[in-house]
Amino acid sequence: MSQNSTLHPTIKWAQRADTVLLTIELTDIRNEKYTLDEKVLKFSGDGGSEGKQYCVELELFGEVDPEESKQKKSGRGLFLVIKKKESGPYWPRLIAAKTKPLYIQTDFGRWKDEDESGSEPEEPAGENNDLSKLMQQMGGMGGMGGMGGMGGMPGMGGMGGMGGLSGLGGMGGPGGPDLGNVDELESDSDSDDQDIPDLES
Repeated sequence: MSQNSTLHPTIKWAQRADTVLLTIELTDIRNEKYTLDEKVLKFSGDGGSEGKQYCVELELFGEVDPEESKQKKSGRGLFLVIKKKESGPYWPRLIAAKTKPLYIQTDFGRWKDEDESGSEPEEPAGENNDLSKLMQQMGGMGGMGGMGGMGGMPGMGGMGGMGGLSGLGGMGGPGGPDLGNVDELESDSDSDDQDIPDLES
């Protein structure tokens, strides 16, 4: 295969103080060849929708420990956990060359800043696991509880069907007038007029 016709798979990477997390994004990999020494990673294989041959050779920024590194192939690509030879400051880039090829990208989904504490599983979580974890986090909201009639809002007095407003008789609640019955309102108004005493002269 000539250099001009070489196809490179997309490489995504993230890192920790002691490891590099690298994904070779190529679906349905077949006939793969993968080697890793202290400074160079080589990969070739057939894959993608058309089953074409892809290959890549990376001279890494720092030295690594091939014996302590791991790999896992899935239908979406090859995932590598590469152990750095020495734990320490983050590498400024993945490869030794200062010019980064377009096919090398930062894996923001797995990236963790150098000053962040804690650790996460080295193996990539499945999509279903990510979804269930997200749903568990969303479950903490309790589904908003139906708003509870807005009774929990301060200064609203619980609203309580607005029964606390005087002179409105509960606005159609038990014991109050039916706002849809105009005759009842008029009769109430007439009875009120009859109860007004005559003014003394």
